[in-house]
Amino acid sequence: MDGNCSSFGAGFPGAGIPRAERQRLPRDRRQKQVVDVTAASARRLLTALLVFLALIIGFIPGAPPAQAVSLRGHDISWPQCPTAVGGFGLPLPPASSQFVVIGLTKGLPFTENPCLASQVNWAKTNNKPAQAYTMAAFPTPAQLSAYRTQGPWSSATRAGHLSNVGYAEARFALASLTRTGFAPRVVWIDVEPRPAQPWPTATALQQRENRYIIEGLMRGLRDAKLSYGLYSFASGWTSITGSWRLPGVPVWATAGRLDYPGEALDRCRQASFSGGRVYISQWYDDSRDYDLTCDPYAFTPLPIPASSLSGSTADFSGDWNTDILARVPATGELRMYPGTGRGGRLPGVSIGNGWNGFSLLETPGDFNGDGPLDVLARETATGYLWLYRGNGTGGFLPRLRVGNGWNIFSAVVGPGDFNGDQRVDILARETATGYLWLYLGNGTGGFLPRLRVGAGWNTVNSLVGPGDFNSDGTADILARETATGHLWLYRGNGTGGWLPRTRVGHGWNVMTAVVSPGDFNGDRRPDLLARDGSGVLWLYPGTGTGFLLPRVQVGPGWNGLSPLF
Repeated sequence: MDGNCSSFGAGFPGAGIPRAERQRLPRDRRQKQVVDVTAASARRLLTALLVFLALIIGFIPGAPPAQAVSLRGHDISWPQCPTAVGGFGLPLPPASSQFVVIGLTKGLPFTENPCLASQVNWAKTNNKPAQAYTMAAFPTPAQLSAYRTQGPWSSATRAGHLSNVGYAEARFALASLTRTGFAPRVVWIDVEPRPAQPWPTATALQQRENRYIIEGLMRGLRDAKLSYGLYSFASGWTSITGSWRLPGVPVWATAGRLDYPGEALDRCRQASFSGGRVYISQWYDDSRDYDLTCDPYAFTPLPIPASSLSGSTADFSGDWNTDILARVPATGELRMYPGTGRGGRLPGVSIGNGWNGFSLLETPGDFNGDGPLDVLARETATGYLWLYRGNGTGGFLPRLRVGNGWNIFSAVVGPGDFNGDQRVDILARETATGYLWLYLGNGTGGFLPRLRVGAGWNTVNSLVGPGDFNSDGTADILARETATGHLWLYRGNGTGGWLPRTRVGHGWNVMTAVVSPGDFNGDRRPDLLARDGSGVLWLYPGTGTGFLLPRVQVGPGWNGLSPLF
């Protein structure tokens, strides 16, 4: 990005400049290689000719109306600055440009585009609708030291440190907006390989740490009530995040260097690198970056995405803190107890009535791939399984029936992504046999064919899906053994099976409820919540290595609620 220094070749003024955006040429050459002389290429050539005609005579003969409303624009940043302030003196967009996306940084976080104010003024003077983008990057040791406590997460863990650094990257960008009086409709987060400050990508743990940076940025923008989206490309996104799916977050997708600009429309139609909807496609040549809105998006404000917190199945209100849901059996009321992000909770809020008709309630995560977290409910009278789609702010969209015959199960738990396909799954224990079945989610609110993943599970009386409890990158299950009260960790192998179990506690039969919302105290490690016989709710912080720290009291008076989930 940053005004197309990526496209400079040897001998061009920007050749040899070590900037993040220079990588787009080699990375997209790796993706696209050369344009095949095929029917697809012929179609693209025809599209390019039609686009050319549109520019000359103002319409595309025979084209569908959808393409006619797409807008063309450019993205600009410090390369358009004069050489005296470190730019390359590249031209600003032509008068025909219908919008601009202005870079806030000078190639890396915690730097500012030296011409940001003048470019914002140019957009205002020329009546160009403007969006913004900011760079994400893994911190240097100095940045990690400086910013590791400058955010909402606990500073007791490395995961919390990295999340806070991402939050600080967002706050730096927000300060630039405030200083220049720039109020963009969307701020795009640029996630690309960066030679000057590389992302560590050798292991799954490093990719998970990279996600913390991006999550921190998203939360920082969301806390400022700004819409945000992601800019990247498939191979770069995969290498940095490990194919992280964020279907509820908008996408600005690059097509790289193009022979025919019409190819950029392919990015509008194809699945995106993160699973989110593509709103803008981008390409470049030897002089500029070009952008095209994907119909029917016409540069209108985008909704603020729901939070996308890794390992959480319980941020129901969309504030990036995990919550507790609970039913009041006496009335059928469903309540949400918002988490504080520090191990506490706020007063309960009613979010529904009439929930006594269900014999099982569970929060699987984002089951239908729209971003907000959802609730699954089994209807007692019919055995139907209903999906109550979350709206991202503590409420529900209209429910959908996603199954029938579910009265044969005595337990249903949402472990997250249990088989490694980046989609939320369900585990269900069959009452008559003790079999444990894996119902693979299809990512859109339905199921793929089920698989049997265990037998003999009638020996446990509580199943809990905490997420990745031992930090090995795969979803796990905790189970309380009826006969002994032992608490066992069943480690997932990442492909729908198990590694040998390990005991993480004993004496758990004194608890009348055991649940896990994921990370409840803000240290980026999954935790457990347990209610004792007197109604006191306890927090058992996870160590991140498969064990528990000493418990902390959350509060009394929880005996009138069932279930907790």
